[in-house]
Amino acid sequence: MLLSLATLCLLVAVSLAVPAQEKRVHHHADLSDRPHDDAGGFQYDHEAFLGKEEAKTFDQLSPEESKAKLAKIVERIDLNKDGYVTHSELHYWIKHRQSRYIQENVNKHWDEYDQNKDGKISWEEYKNTTYGFYLGDEFADLEDKETYKVMQKRDERRFKKADKDGDLIATREEFTAFLHPEEYDYMKELVIQETMEDIDKNGDGKINLAEYIGDMFSPDEGESEPEWVQTERKHFDEFRDTNKDGYLDANEVTQWILPGEVDHADNEAKHLIYETDTDKDEKLTKKEILANWNMFVGSQATNYGEDLTKRHDEL
Repeated sequence: MLLSLATLCLLVAVSLAVPAQEKRVHHHADLSDRPHDDAGGFQYDHEAFLGKEEAKTFDQLSPEESKAKLAKIVERIDLNKDGYVTHSELHYWIKHRQSRYIQENVNKHWDEYDQNKDGKISWEEYKNTTYGFYLGDEFADLEDKETYKVMQKRDERRFKKADKDGDLIATREEFTAFLHPEEYDYMKELVIQETMEDIDKNGDGKINLAEYIGDMFSPDEGESEPEWVQTERKHFDEFRDTNKDGYLDANEVTQWILPGEVDHADNEAKHLIYETDTDKDEKLTKKEILANWNMFVGSQATNYGEDLTKRHDEL
């Protein structure tokens, strides 16, 4: 959603490859791309519990090393140090591990924009880094200068919205809200506003069926509509336009692109406790977790076993 010069080329490439309804809807990603089927292995649980990158690291360890590292992790999860891992503690841990991809994205851009290395990013730093090469006389040398003016104005509006204290200097948390506004409640109204502006081509403050489809599909001359476009026409009438007035207003767009979320981290915490809580007191001891260590983390041994199963299935 970051409509800046730095991401324009990427957005164009994505728009050519992916139907727009897949890009617009902001779902929190599932915890793993692996199937959640314990009978076929615990890789989903490993990636949910550790994060995808850390799970790969554990796959290279011996069972002894893996269990030793897991024991230390259990101590970190037990926030109140009472010797038990509760559902809320496990839920918090899993959500924290899964949010790391956002922080990694922020870290990737941070040094680029923090030009004076003061640990903050001002609007001037962001503007100069993103648009500085083209800023002479307000993009006068560019053929599509009006597009760049709109992009800069939109970035400035989002930056000011993310900047809670209004000093035009973003802390790391504020810059995270700028890059990932869908993750912050106080930014979600702006996400809806930006979406409406993108699709509402005639500027009447609502989205008709032609605009809705036009955001997803622009046929070449003589090209017939794919089946998924016809399906989206039905979705507009049957599901998106809830008041049946022929348009999508801001409330209906909210229900479309920011739907109620399944809390995958909550479900995974419940699953892990249910499967490993041997005394059924609805909390886990370190002993219970280590007794089921291969559900929480992997190792060379468990990875080898999964490889054998995969080869057997292929045969």
